[in-house]
Amino acid sequence: MRRFKLSPKEWAGLGAYSNPFSNQGVEFEPVCGQHATTDLALHETGFIARRPHWNYQKVFSPFWRLYYDLEPGHQVIFPREEIALGPDRIVLIPDHRLFHSLGTEPKPKLWIHFSREIQILPIQTIPIVLAPSATERSLLQDLIRVLRSSKKPIDRDRTFHLSLALLHLVLSRPEIAWQSEVPLNLMDVVQYVENNYASPLYTSELARRAHLSESVFRRRFHQFRNAAPAQFVTQVRIREAAHLLTTTELEMDDIAERTGFPNPAYLTRVFKRVTGKTPGRFRRDSRSSLRYDAAKLRSPYHGFAA
Repeated sequence: MRRFKLSPKEWAGLGAYSNPFSNQGVEFEPVCGQHATTDLALHETGFIARRPHWNYQKVFSPFWRLYYDLEPGHQVIFPREEIALGPDRIVLIPDHRLFHSLGTEPKPKLWIHFSREIQILPIQTIPIVLAPSATERSLLQDLIRVLRSSKKPIDRDRTFHLSLALLHLVLSRPEIAWQSEVPLNLMDVVQYVENNYASPLYTSELARRAHLSESVFRRRFHQFRNAAPAQFVTQVRIREAAHLLTTTELEMDDIAERTGFPNPAYLTRVFKRVTGKTPGRFRRDSRSSLRYDAAKLRSPYHGFAA
């Protein structure tokens, strides 16, 4: 069994962070979107009939991943165990969990990237491995059939609704330990950060907003979001900076100002620590990937750890 430990420096260099889009699936809502009407947001659904070279180190993302392989052979590796993928299991990996993926032989792979506001309890075993029910297996087959269709473009509406139907069914399984109640005071803090990330935000200020002492707030917020308050603020700011880098021509000074960083140098340092790339490299890579027409991608296997 492969085991790995990370030093603080290695933790700071985690990759595969920001983007739920692999350039290989059907894209829906970005991570930076607001989900006012539902706690579930679908980012991407994809299927590749022969997915080789599925080797990614230190995958760490701000969104959930669902994997379902039609054949055994690929694995996800966590600090304490290795989990084999295959047709007898659905594997769920929550947000902000570190893992490696391993697979060299071509295998048919379905994935769904999504986000959910409600958090799992600390007692939940990670990753979440579920044997598909008959209904789930039927939805999986229908979804794969749509994604494999020779009819182009792919039916986005049907892909969207089949994906959400599968997610709603899987996420309602009793094997998953969800928080029974959404703490409204902490949800208020999350929304406050989402709306005010460009302003100075201090843990003491957020604790007062939640009507908690700072020590209690730190503990409860970590249980709620699986991140310390300061980490969450940084995640939101880096997410928004990545969005501006890929969708605007703004200079670094402007991006820093709009995302709550005191200066471009500090933004660059934190951005590289979180994503593994400088903002300039991130922008160049994003633009480079956009130059490829969907029908002329370099390879059907290029991109993020889909």
